Amino acid sequence: MPIIARFYGLVIKMFLIGSEHNPPHIHVVYGEFSALYNIQTLELMEGDLPSRAAAMVKEWLSIHKDDLMEMWNSQKFKTLPPLK
Repeated sequence: MPIIARFYGLVIKMFLIGSEHNPPHIHVVYGEFSALYNIQTLELMEGDLPSRAAAMVKEWLSIHKDDLMEMWNSQKFKTLPPLK
């Protein structure tokens, strides 16, 4: 699973479509926590993160939503900048 970004202890990953299912989503790992977020709605789909980490993920997602959807559709992964 390619790593798309790392920041503040958060690791953002995305599976290939062939091995995953819709809706388009990312996987987030933060220490012992993990979660799945819908790229289009920015909503938590599964798992749990501390509130501060969840807020950072949503902010990062809102900034990179278009890039993430392009990656999901094209299967051409790239590293995206971290949240500053």
